[in-house]
Amino acid sequence: MSEPAISANRLELLQIADAVAREKSIDKAIVLTAMEDAIQRAARSRYGVENDIRAEIDPQTGEIRLQRLMEVAEVIENDATQITLEEARHRNPAAQIGDFISEPLPPLEYGRIAAQNAKQVIVQKVRDAERERQYEEYKDRVGEIINGVVKRVEYGNVIVDLGKGEAIVRRDEGLPRETFRPGDRIRAYIYDVRREQRGPQIFLSRTHPEFMAKLFGQEVPEIYDGIVEVLSVARDPGSRAKIAVRSKESSIDPVGACVGMRGSRVQAVVNELQGEKIDIIPWSPDVASFIVNSLAPAEVAKVVLDEEAERIEVVVPDDQLSLAIGRRGQNVRLASQLTGWDIDIMTEAEESERRQKEFAERTQRFIEALDVDEMLAQLLASEGFESVEEIAFVELDEVATVEGLDEETANEIQIRAREFLERQSAEQDARRKELGVEDALSDVTGMSPAIMVALGEDQICTMEDLAGCATDDLTGWTERKDGETVRHDGALSTLDVSSEEAESMIMQARIKLGWIEPPAEEDEEEAADAEGEEEAADAESEENAADGESDGEPEAAAGESQA
Repeated sequence: MSEPAISANRLELLQIADAVAREKSIDKAIVLTAMEDAIQRAARSRYGVENDIRAEIDPQTGEIRLQRLMEVAEVIENDATQITLEEARHRNPAAQIGDFISEPLPPLEYGRIAAQNAKQVIVQKVRDAERERQYEEYKDRVGEIINGVVKRVEYGNVIVDLGKGEAIVRRDEGLPRETFRPGDRIRAYIYDVRREQRGPQIFLSRTHPEFMAKLFGQEVPEIYDGIVEVLSVARDPGSRAKIAVRSKESSIDPVGACVGMRGSRVQAVVNELQGEKIDIIPWSPDVASFIVNSLAPAEVAKVVLDEEAERIEVVVPDDQLSLAIGRRGQNVRLASQLTGWDIDIMTEAEESERRQKEFAERTQRFIEALDVDEMLAQLLASEGFESVEEIAFVELDEVATVEGLDEETANEIQIRAREFLERQSAEQDARRKELGVEDALSDVTGMSPAIMVALGEDQICTMEDLAGCATDDLTGWTERKDGETVRHDGALSTLDVSSEEAESMIMQARIKLGWIEPPAEEDEEEAADAEGEEEAADAESEENAADGESDGEPEAAAGESQA
């Protein structure tokens, strides 16, 4: 009578494993492994935790086999898990040191506590396997839009049921004034999937810029097909957004494709985003044109680019200033995010005032440096000369072309400019020595007394100090903080030194100190030049030989004819 009961239990065990595997969408083998682990723990508590006990469940019959493993060892340190070679050979004559001998154990009768512990182990193992399956399923889906049902709302965070897992839309990733109730459908963007202590966390967002780009991809077939590209998106979630698009085919208007017939396509995205206003901007390879487009609906009169600092000055008519800036700076902030450039907006009146101020400063500089009257200084400034260095080292003819100047006066002005620069250089050299900047730095190409003083004031006094710098330490750097661009000055920020020049100085210092090898390009160029010269010489000698042969043939022919 006992055998049918045992068979029923075995069959029930396999059925439970199969049901759990199907319900949790995990492999049946994982459930059986969890059961084996639970049985092993129960057996250790019955036979002693010091024993190495293994349990096996036959996946075909459900039969449970228990056995104790013992290692064959020369010296017994733990008699619960080790056995001598002599004893082992009584059981298996082929046993060797390091082998394991298995000893079958009788099946267990589970008490209530043992069964409860086994259940906890199985539940934990199954939960871990379920979490791993969920992580593996969603980790490669970052960047997708997903649909789900709101399960509950906790402190403003929305917990979303995805069917095979849960995700969260944190309060700061949801649109302002947007409320959800349990059972509502929700569409969001998967921006991160992380393993955490309590299991994998799937983070969703409705404010992410890419969410808008993906929504357009769903609404606009040209974007889905790759004919129209979304290049950048800037959003003030729930209020306003700008999206830059371009077409790969000249026959298709990217803005028209995104707007759709009577605005149907863009309206579908606006409705999903709770009425967020969207400006669709045509992208342009010309930075100035792109920035002008991005400031729409404001009109722009003039732009001045500073490509080094990725900054642009935009001049707008006085009546367009508030429109260009937008409410609370929204329009210019979104345009800056969209283009990646810092945008300074000024009116035509402000720009005129700034130009006059710069003109006055330049005039005063020329009066002091060149010892000339105000009228002559103004003439030089209005002619486009920006610095004393420029006046000192341009061709004499360029200075003489200034209205009202003859060659003799122009020559005198250049002499005064050079004398001023020499005095300035001597003062800077004295200041450099006072700061303790070593003479060796003057051997670095591109170095000047003014640069050496600036380095000294920033405690960069030796070749080692310079070699240990990064380019940003010299030229400064910018970073975005809370949506605003913050500028950090470097040692040479006040001087006209580009990032390339600063990097060149640092690399020269490292080469001089032997920290790095000089670039092999110079050697390769020299070798290439030498090779080129050799080829040219060979070609020339062949050409000469060919000329000799061709010259000799007519002479011979002439000789024959004369004969």
